[in-house]
Amino acid sequence: MADSLIDMGRLSKENVNLDPVPNFCFDNFLDVDFANEVYDAFPSYEEALKVGRQFAAVNEKFKVQITDSKHFPKPILELHEMLASDDFVAKVSDMLNIPNLIADPHLNGGGIHETNSGGHLDVHIDFNYVKQKQWHRRVNILLYFNKQWKEEYGGYFELWDKDVKHRKEHFAPDFNRACGFATGKTSWHGVTPITCPSDMVRKSFAVYYYTKEPPTDWDGVEHSTIFKARPEEWMKGKVAMPMEEVIESTKEKVASIKSGFKSFLK
Repeated sequence: MADSLIDMGRLSKENVNLDPVPNFCFDNFLDVDFANEVYDAFPSYEEALKVGRQFAAVNEKFKVQITDSKHFPKPILELHEMLASDDFVAKVSDMLNIPNLIADPHLNGGGIHETNSGGHLDVHIDFNYVKQKQWHRRVNILLYFNKQWKEEYGGYFELWDKDVKHRKEHFAPDFNRACGFATGKTSWHGVTPITCPSDMVRKSFAVYYYTKEPPTDWDGVEHSTIFKARPEEWMKGKVAMPMEEVIESTKEKVASIKSGFKSFLK
């Protein structure tokens, strides 16, 4: 099925750009009829809010994420299954020269993403390890489903250099476009602020791939998402982001104390 609905021929080493990290961007990636079915199946932002998780923090704002596949309409469920198929995963593994990639059936952090006007995603590197499964995060692939998307609407996917001083790549979230990259210590990426009309949202479907084997530069240090300010975001980098880190750290400590207290009562 994947061979007929996904342009598998694109998934070759020759189509990978190595700067700043191995990455690719393919237009017309899905069979156009199938891409339109997926587009039509996306829930409205209001519908997504009812079953998904909303982000409203300093670093990530006005995004709704639906990871539970039982909430996926049929075409989106079919897309999820195709992107997790053995054939597709093997092709991605070979293309990016990362052996033994594993698809996540539970789409931790992935799935349907919808971001409303006023939303954004600051530059970051992703969590690098899933402790429960002992998986190392290695690849992100993002498929976009936005028609008549104009440059002034923002929402561009960006790749930055290792010091977050220079933007190396940026791609509009155009309909039936697939962008992907190898994740790691220097795979800094983000989404520019979204200023689309209020009756539009930025729609994408995200999948992440893992390996049981650690990457060659693995230092044994597990981390969650790490954010950095863009060069022009001085105030955010010096004030807002550190405050957000303190707040999140406090929340985690409180949750840990509550969990420990409940265990003690048992």
